[in-house]
Order: sequence, then C-alpha cells, then structure tokens
Amino acid sequence: MSGPHQDQPLVTAGASFDTAEAAVVLVHGRGATAQSIVQMTEEFDRNEIAYLAPQAARNTWYPSAFTAPVESNEPGRTSGLQAIVDAVNKANEADIPTDRVMVLGFSQGACLASEFVARTPTRYGGLAVLSGGLIGEEIDPDDYDGDLENAPVFLGCSDVDPHIPEERIHETADVFERLDADVTTRIYEGMGHGINEDELRVVSELLDSLARNESE
Repeated sequence: MSGPHQDQPLVTAGASFDTAEAAVVLVHGRGATAQSIVQMTEEFDRNEIAYLAPQAARNTWYPSAFTAPVESNEPGRTSGLQAIVDAVNKANEADIPTDRVMVLGFSQGACLASEFVARTPTRYGGLAVLSGGLIGEEIDPDDYDGDLENAPVFLGCSDVDPHIPEERIHETADVFERLDADVTTRIYEGMGHGINEDELRVVSELLDSLARNESE
C-alpha cells in the first residue's frame, strides 16, 4: 500500500540480519523518532537480536487521540500498521520466523503495536505495550478474532497517565486474553507518562525468552 509512512526509513540496530535469529520491532511515540526508541536497546545486553524501528512521517503516526473515532486517524493509522507489517516482513526475509519476532511500542507507538498484533494474530515472540492500548473510540471484543497461541503480552501504564485512560488498558488486556495470549498487566501508581525500571526489567525478561527459544 501507499501512505504517509511508506517512504520513511527503517532504522536497524543490534545483530546483523546475517547472524540474528530473533528480532524486535520498535514503534516510537508521537513526536519522537525511530532512532530515539532504538536507544532503549542500550538498556539490554543482547548482541544476538536484531532491532528494527520504522519511522513515522513528521514523527507522528496519526493525528488525533487514540480514543478518537478510527476514521479521524486515517490514513495514518492504516499506514502505520503497514509500516509494522513491513518491518516484520523484513525480519522474515532474513529467515527470522514470526514466533521469534517481538513487537514493542511506547505511547502512540504502543497503541499502534497493540492494534497490529490484535488485528493480525499469530504466534509472535512477544508484545510489549508501554503506555498504550487498542485504538478506537470504543473497544468491542467481537471485532477481534484469532489465536495468539499463548504469545506473551505485557501491558504497563500509570494509573494517572494524562494520555491513556486506565480503563482502556484493562479493555485491551481483555481482548488479548480472548485471543489466547499470555497477558501480564501492571498499573503503576502515580507514574505519569513514561517508562520505568520495572517495565524495562519485564522487557528484558521477554528478550531472555526470545534468546532461550533460539537455543532450543
């Protein structure tokens, strides 16, 4: 497809595609960059994982709040979902199977990442939703169908995040549970909008799981 994000660069880091056996697709937030979210990987001592980060046009995936009607966020939303598809395909083309591909997003990127996995369910290597949730004015669980085959899904958010209603986190968790994911939800008291040490520790554990899968 063509869209606002289709001509943007894909930033890569970590292991080369020639040697990597696992990959993480990193989706940045509003106003940020692919390069900035790639810097998060410096927190993890993982030399065997390839990182891929698509870049949003003008640093924004979609214009309105993620709880606005879906139509108000088109074509950015659909184009952003395609950017994640393209990144996963890039990993697949390097002989990294989807069950060894993890998707991680923060803020607007977390909303897009959760929407991508819920709309295209299969056995992913994992999903980390950091301060985000499924996109739309209302969430109808019947709109989502498929099987994530017990893929690990982590949702972390503050109880007072100014951009992410806590109720949406729980609605998102419910959808992923219906899709047969292994869901962990953590609500952090008074954190605001950001990423804390506990969330980084959980992500590191998910990466450990990817590494273990490599050696099996």
